[in-house]
Amino acid sequence: MFLVSHSIICLHLSRHLLCSSSATTVDYDSNAVIINGERKIIFAGAIHYPRSTPEMWPELFQKAKEGGIDAIETYIFWDRHEPVRRQYDFSGNQDIVKFFKLAQEAGLHVILRIGPYVCAEWSYGGFPMWLHNIPGIELRTDNEIYKNEMQIFTTKIVDVCKEAKLFAPQGGPIILAQIENEYGNVMGPYGDAGRRYVNWCAQMAVGQNVGVPWIMCQQSNAPQPMINTCNGFYCDQFKPNNPKSPKMWTENWSGWFKLWGGRDPYRTAEDLAFSVARFIQNGGVLNSYYMYHGGTNFGRTAGGPYITTSYDYNAPLDEYGNLNQPKWGHLKQLHAAIKLGERILTNGTVTSKNFWGGVDQTTFTNQGTGERFCFLSNANMEEANVDLGQDGKYSLPAWSVTILQDCNKEIHNTAKVNTQTSIMVKKLHEEDKPVQLSWTWAPEPMKGVLQGKGRFRAAELLEQKETTVDTTDYLWYMTSVNLNETTLKKWTNVTLRVGTRGHTLHAYVNKKEIGTQFSKQANGQQSVKGDDYSFLFEKPVTLTSGTNTISLLSATVGLANYGQYYDKKPVGIAEGPVQLVANGKPFMDLTSSQWSYKIGLSGEAKRYKDPNSPHATKFTASDNIPTGRAMTWYKTTFSSPSGTEPVVVDLLGMGKGHAWVNGESLGRFWPTQIADAKGCPDTCDYRGSYNGDKCATNCGNPSQRWYHIPRSYLNKDGQNTLILFEEVGGNPTNVSFQIVAVETICGNAYEGSTLELSCEGGRTISDIQFASYGDPEGTCGAFMKGSFYATRSAAVVEKACVGKQSCGILVSDETFGLKKRSDIANRLAVQAEFQRHIGEEQALKITNSEDRFNARRQGRGAYRGRSRGTSSQFYNNKATVECFKCHKFGHFQYECPSWDKEANYAELGGEEEEMLLMSFVDMNHA
Repeated sequence: MFLVSHSIICLHLSRHLLCSSSATTVDYDSNAVIINGERKIIFAGAIHYPRSTPEMWPELFQKAKEGGIDAIETYIFWDRHEPVRRQYDFSGNQDIVKFFKLAQEAGLHVILRIGPYVCAEWSYGGFPMWLHNIPGIELRTDNEIYKNEMQIFTTKIVDVCKEAKLFAPQGGPIILAQIENEYGNVMGPYGDAGRRYVNWCAQMAVGQNVGVPWIMCQQSNAPQPMINTCNGFYCDQFKPNNPKSPKMWTENWSGWFKLWGGRDPYRTAEDLAFSVARFIQNGGVLNSYYMYHGGTNFGRTAGGPYITTSYDYNAPLDEYGNLNQPKWGHLKQLHAAIKLGERILTNGTVTSKNFWGGVDQTTFTNQGTGERFCFLSNANMEEANVDLGQDGKYSLPAWSVTILQDCNKEIHNTAKVNTQTSIMVKKLHEEDKPVQLSWTWAPEPMKGVLQGKGRFRAAELLEQKETTVDTTDYLWYMTSVNLNETTLKKWTNVTLRVGTRGHTLHAYVNKKEIGTQFSKQANGQQSVKGDDYSFLFEKPVTLTSGTNTISLLSATVGLANYGQYYDKKPVGIAEGPVQLVANGKPFMDLTSSQWSYKIGLSGEAKRYKDPNSPHATKFTASDNIPTGRAMTWYKTTFSSPSGTEPVVVDLLGMGKGHAWVNGESLGRFWPTQIADAKGCPDTCDYRGSYNGDKCATNCGNPSQRWYHIPRSYLNKDGQNTLILFEEVGGNPTNVSFQIVAVETICGNAYEGSTLELSCEGGRTISDIQFASYGDPEGTCGAFMKGSFYATRSAAVVEKACVGKQSCGILVSDETFGLKKRSDIANRLAVQAEFQRHIGEEQALKITNSEDRFNARRQGRGAYRGRSRGTSSQFYNNKATVECFKCHKFGHFQYECPSWDKEANYAELGGEEEEMLLMSFVDMNHA
């Protein structure tokens, strides 16, 4: 045990653990994580602090806790905390002490993954670039220089946590710590040096005296006392290398990351739940979702290369922190079901029975009390029927696990989703009006670089990341060529040939742009093979007698973050070649010429991104803002969207570049990268093993069109500045700001469950568009009544839910007055619509849901069961409607001229309490 008594007194030495009277003991065996003597199964979720903001953290933690999460897991990002050697930064969204304390206040434990290599689709795997540039260093191997730097940083993080009393023995939330990360996946090429490095990592970690267990993920040869753990889509067959170690899953990939030019990954709630239940069935003790909230790759942190700014990951909480339903709710119910058997699962004996291929029963029994807890799993693609004798007969859906309390009562099945599906929309807030933004602009200053003037010289082509120390995406390479008339006449049809390691190249000859090329083309066609992002640029050039200036701008799109020796992969025009080619043959090799260099853009150096920069006057107004112009800065002001919902900026029409709001980076944008039109199925079959391409969505659309603006980035006075750097040419005139909100929800719950419907952002359920209890057919947006149904289905749901932000409906024959049919299990299907929360200052005051329900039953207006319109503007004592919003099976529009509108008032009680009722006639379906 890592702390044996709450009354232990520990020495106050810098390298020793400090203890407190609120100390927590953390221990383990093969069947449990043991916290203060209580045997636990732990559900954890990854939330990375730099991918959100401190203002978002409390709500993220609250939602995780409500979703049945016990612990928050995060990497520690070395490049964020030590951007310059021995200069540390723990401010803003890098304040790990605040992050961990807020998690503890929410009732959550913490899993500290120091690494310090993190992978995480984070640029350069989280390593600071100064580390790479130390002479003689070799990363992630038995290299004394690297090990010394790694130990100094690891000790720094441990000391920061100890000083804040964050480890469990100090009364803090940290119950586990991790050293290194997925090294076993790439260790082979490092040979004996790699094996010595793993042993050193373990010894160094234990020497930190943190008082909690250490883990190593994907490290089958992890030395004791390290606990080796599993990462992947499925880990039910994983076994730790020590029979005394608990079976831990540090990364259950809840979805997948997205690339520029890629489709949106989608992992079903059914399959994710199946993977968790199978893991617990097979002795799993800790399951951590990677990610639980993915968030945003702000700044230049996205790695890959070619990882998008959005790191949504199809996680249970979406990029903005909204509940991703049904995934969040389905997992919440799974966690609750497993927790019912926690005491038996962590103390009982285990027996297993195989009925036939892929169909298994696992029984956990408490020998003292006789209590039982069972899992029935069906890993096949077809339904299976199992007879458990006196414990009953069970129909197991394909690719599912049924959990049986007392081994005779079904309390969860992973394929039966009994929670809502939320349809999120990006739209103008109801209280806001469309605004045409007014833009100013400034060209990127390029006079000097187009003349070949740099800041330093070298007689070679330098590697980009080493040269820039990763302070910018951009590096200028410049040289000149002197030609006489004789040479020009001899060589015709001249082409400039440039070999580059990626990721973008802009070429200028004699101050004129001759072309731009990417490792991946903007039409979605991928030229990249494997992880090789090099390409050959060839464009015709016109040369003149005398001096010809060649200016090449190389741009990166995130640095490699994974693989053996990934840190050594060159980027930029390193090694070239750069040649002039005539008649198909090189006639001049410029690779070893004298090259001038300039790091970054002039606009970066002059801080054009900062609205308070003294160079802000460089932006000029114009009646016709230039569009389609490369290397251009744009600036506009906008008002903060109303409400509390997350805010995004729609950059459709822009090309490629970077965006800032009030000086805060939103990250890279590239909406011209279009996902392949193929590869998105009409329906998604949850059955069968998942991979990142299965069930993909968003085919044929920009990989990322909308970019998250955290509300904490917006000014309190409501006036804000958006600045865009456009690299390849775009049109900012259609840029707009929107909110992300739930517009429609659907529920499809089985008999015996409780269907919970809820909405975020203070919105209320305004309309039940469909409700049927029986055997409904179809899917969300296209539900239909089945062969039998309860006639009062809609009335029951309306009475329970309309006018409320959330409601719960017991799905049973008694609730809906339907007689039981023995041949089929009844279900409830519901589709509901939301409207914004109505405050006291507005005319629409619906304080009595019963009155509202009665008004609806009168069949009047917007509260009629099948109506598809809701007013988005109300005025006190005026029958005025400014705009209407229509919804039909997921398609949205904001002007509906074919709908006849009539406003009526109905008294609800009280002089000032009025309800505006709308009567709609759809002229297309009259």
